[in-house]
Amino acid sequence: MTTVYLDNNATTQVAPEVLEAMLPYFSKFYGNPSSMHSFGGQVARKIREAREQVAALIGAQPDEIIFTSCGTESDNAAVRSALYSSPEKRHILTSRVEHPAIRALCAHLAGQGYRITELAVDKDGCLDMDQYEKNLTPDTVIVSLMWANNETGVIFPVEEASRMARERGIPFHTDAVQAAGKIPIDMKQNAVDMMSISGHKLHAPKGIGILYVRKGTKFSPFMIGGHQERERRGGTENTPSIIGLGKACELAAQRLDRENTYVRQLRDRLETALLKAIPQSRVNGSTLHRLPNTTNISFEFVEGEGILLMLDQHGICASSGSACTSGSLQPSHVLRAMGVPFTMAHGSIRFSLSIYNTQDEIDLVIEKLPSIIERLRSMSPYWNPLKETCNAT
Repeated sequence: MTTVYLDNNATTQVAPEVLEAMLPYFSKFYGNPSSMHSFGGQVARKIREAREQVAALIGAQPDEIIFTSCGTESDNAAVRSALYSSPEKRHILTSRVEHPAIRALCAHLAGQGYRITELAVDKDGCLDMDQYEKNLTPDTVIVSLMWANNETGVIFPVEEASRMARERGIPFHTDAVQAAGKIPIDMKQNAVDMMSISGHKLHAPKGIGILYVRKGTKFSPFMIGGHQERERRGGTENTPSIIGLGKACELAAQRLDRENTYVRQLRDRLETALLKAIPQSRVNGSTLHRLPNTTNISFEFVEGEGILLMLDQHGICASSGSACTSGSLQPSHVLRAMGVPFTMAHGSIRFSLSIYNTQDEIDLVIEKLPSIIERLRSMSPYWNPLKETCNAT
């Protein structure tokens, strides 16, 4: 059975060009880039090249790029650096819809006496910028807002928010794990101080990430124990993955137009067809300010897990917006923050596409999903198709 992979916000296929670039550094060129000899020196040159490739994707300078192990490490390093740099300040400003990497960290810091403000979002998942401005205080040690939401794809006005923070002398961090490689990012055109990126979300391998730190930003290292990354992140470099990430960023820059045309067209075609074919369905989040590859659709009176299991029988991979854990019937914190009704939130599915998806794959989902929803609803005590038809008329 062929796999139809529509879960690219969870992880992505390693691009063949990326794998090809990495392979020699597992075997032939295994030297330590910190070594004095030329065998290690040639590896160090490839790392410098990768740093330049990453910087080019986001309009940064190479020495503003720190290689990390993942987006979560980058998030922790950014927030903790701000706390270490300004220990007298005790307020952190974030939002209710952040990735668990930030939410869990803030919950942990709240237990250490920090005051956490989580900004609300509206029904479309958008921030109230007036409330944002009111919560920028002299005691705010850092603002951390995601660039694009991992569940809905909704894009926050990071450029505006970062400028407002800079005007008040407050460091601004953004988790751009979902945004990088999907929408244009130019660090010369914003006031972001620190930014997190994860390799495996843009067709690089897992286990490699980036923390961008704007030149002049106070920074205290999170990982201590070595001189690597100009003493900003200790530990021997993950050479193959760094080189792979550099190549992935080079490809992402070349394919940005395709991401925002071809991929967007596939997403829109899928979304339009499903909404037309399946009654009592809706898109969660703004359809104006979102990533080109993401749609989050709710199907009323069914459970997301049931949908995913039946899609999986056809080789179709997606994610549930109903991020339930064992013993819990709570839908995702993102959908709750948006006020999505529980009858809708539990039946939410996120489809996240990539440049490797095809029209035929989208056609398969359009063919299979309506009957899956119909079958699941037939087993639901809450579904009354006659009533819904009457309501529609």
